Amino acid sequence: MARELKFESPSFAQRLKGMLGVDFYRLFHTPLFYIFLAIAAVIPAMILGTMGSEGAEQLYTNTWHIIAAETPLYVVNGISEYANMNMVFIFGGIMVSIFIGHDYKSGYVKQLFTTHAKKEDYMMSKSLVGAFSMACMCVTYLFGAMLAGLLVQTSFEVNAGSLLCAVLGKMVMSLGWASLYTFLNIIFRKYFGVSIASSFFFGTGILIIGAAAIVGNSSVLNIFLYGASVYACLSANFVTLIVCIACSAAWAAIYNVLGARILAKCDVY
Repeated sequence: MARELKFESPSFAQRLKGMLGVDFYRLFHTPLFYIFLAIAAVIPAMILGTMGSEGAEQLYTNTWHIIAAETPLYVVNGISEYANMNMVFIFGGIMVSIFIGHDYKSGYVKQLFTTHAKKEDYMMSKSLVGAFSMACMCVTYLFGAMLAGLLVQTSFEVNAGSLLCAVLGKMVMSLGWASLYTFLNIIFRKYFGVSIASSFFFGTGILIIGAAAIVGNSSVLNIFLYGASVYACLSANFVTLIVCIACSAAWAAIYNVLGARILAKCDVY
């Protein structure tokens, strides 16, 4: 009697591992990734470097202010309060848009989904790769800020624990931001320019800044991506880090579920 062969469908972990392997291979072999890492490192150096002129000398007296504000500031009063590590999320959004845009332009998505790949796998893989990219940008931004601080001789005085919580908080927020950008690019998948513009718009946190102008520096804003990113400041503590992790995970789950449903119901080609 012939033995009946049974083929088991790959598990979610196996499918995701395979897709992540492809996406990370593409990421590490894409010059764009290294260009954005360099940009993230150069930004703080350029900003602190302007302190050589008399008019810009009052912007920053402490190197770590280029990383985060002293306290959560949802309403921006000046460029020195806005120009910090949160800028990484703007450039990270643009990179995610270009990365996903290439999937559609090259026909990779059509090839992928004709092999019966799960839509949620695609969302999760792109979100994780985007989060990794932005976390790496946070690291190069940090080193760029430190080098620039040494060159212009700004103060390095800071509470080390708070600084660590602030940096880690912003890094874990990368997952929420990457999920948002992946979701936006799924919506505007046929309009590359619109997807870039939408990523830039949400990355600037204009909506939260507008809300803060009405309600003030309320802690309720911490439940939003930009709000929690601002919450990771130089007075951060372990509770701050927990809030950032919870916010990032919640928004990542929301955007991945919504994005997968859109992909399942709409033409993805």
